[in-house]
Amino acid sequence: MKGKAKTRKSLSKRFKITPTGKVLRRLSGMDHLRKGKSERTKQRQKKWVVVSKPLAKKIKSELKY
Repeated sequence: MKGKAKTRKSLSKRFKITPTGKVLRRLSGMDHLRKGKSERTKQRQKKWVVVSKPLAKKIKSELKY
């Protein structure tokens, strides 16, 4: 017998789902070595970007609750 399906907490911390159903993620490369990056690069990498549809479908299935 299977138990209750649970939300993947690791994914819930990394992705956001918009009210329209799009899945958003952050850009990589901002955890360390920021000193060597230009200000323009750092500003660009703060933004959220939309995930591709096939990957979004997998993520949504793990973030049901």
